[in-house]
Amino acid sequence: MIIPSIDLQSGHAVQLVGGQKLELDAGDPRPIAERFRLAGEVAVIDLDAALGVGDNASTIRDLIDLAPCRVGGGIRTLQAANDWLDAGAARIIMGTMAKPELLSQLPRERLIAALDARDGEVVVKGWTEGTGRSIFDHMKELSGLVGGFLVTFVEREGRLGGTRLDQVPELVAAAGNARVTIAGGVTTPEDIAALDRMGADAQVGMALYKGLLDLGDAIGAPLVSDRADGLLPTLVVDEGGVALGLVYSSRESLRLAVSTARGVYHSRKRGLWKKGETSGAGQTLLRVDLDCDRDVLRFTVRQEGAGFCHLQTRTCFGPARGLPELARTLAERAHDAPPGSYTRRLLDEPALLRSKLIEEAAELSEAEVPAHVAAEVADVIYFALVAMVRAGVPLSQVEDELDRRALKVRRRAGHAKDQTS
Repeated sequence: MIIPSIDLQSGHAVQLVGGQKLELDAGDPRPIAERFRLAGEVAVIDLDAALGVGDNASTIRDLIDLAPCRVGGGIRTLQAANDWLDAGAARIIMGTMAKPELLSQLPRERLIAALDARDGEVVVKGWTEGTGRSIFDHMKELSGLVGGFLVTFVEREGRLGGTRLDQVPELVAAAGNARVTIAGGVTTPEDIAALDRMGADAQVGMALYKGLLDLGDAIGAPLVSDRADGLLPTLVVDEGGVALGLVYSSRESLRLAVSTARGVYHSRKRGLWKKGETSGAGQTLLRVDLDCDRDVLRFTVRQEGAGFCHLQTRTCFGPARGLPELARTLAERAHDAPPGSYTRRLLDEPALLRSKLIEEAAELSEAEVPAHVAAEVADVIYFALVAMVRAGVPLSQVEDELDRRALKVRRRAGHAKDQTS
């Protein structure tokens, strides 16, 4: 799999050769993160913090809101590590301070140890000083303490000359159940596919920024198909993970879908199919995932119009249900609810909505019988969804907020607020 990377200096996305020579300045990293997030996690490295000449913390916080980020660069203390984990970093990347005594105090599955090596020797201090130790020495020392290793072949970094594929099988074996990510020289889809077959991911920067590697091709590099036509089954889901339908993708359609961030597929009858081009039921593409066997795609989309199905239903499996459907129905009623209807009153009368929220929450707090609890929870959820719709907040934003909170490693005491003031 590909892990696109964003290196930051003075708030700009940059690419360096050998970690020193500035090759290009790509400017504002935010639109880059919005594009890269289609591939999943994005590596964000604060070069200023790593060199001790400032930091890009505010910019990184913006990027965390846009994409799932692996944050690295200058994380040297327990507090700094916890701060980034609490801020919503999917994982943190630690370099010279990735030592057992510190790592043992942090959640293993969200830790990546960065091992920068030149000709097999781990180097530090901006890749200028050798340590006399090998990558394997460090892997052995950190075994069981991290969920992944980022191995950078310094002699290949930024030079677009290919990576050290010959060394990867041994590195993957030494890492055990920690996932290995390879950086330095990865340039082609063939590089990414080869690394994936060996059980490693590819962190890529320069080739993407220079347009030598297409992001869609990079995402699809590990894919395999057992069909004579090479098509890949593609499960289409909405922001909440609800299946809308099953279609097919080709290499061409995947490339176009990623480049336009739209739902584009391959119709076995018509060829390239831009969803919604004639029906108005288009899609914004939010993310592309590959399954464990690399023979199925999942497109996460924001569906437009009547729905995904040609029968004008939300899904190809019939009407949708549950919270997402209720939220969607209420959002529609915010525009066309008839005057005098209960939903219209709640939307137009904030005092009424506030009193119902308080009333139903109080009733829920007193409910004990399971059926009664379920009924009161349904009431609270209904009125909460109305409040959400009234403020123009989609359910997906609430789900994103809950996901961010789940990433926190330091918990609040949870005491009740003083209601007397």
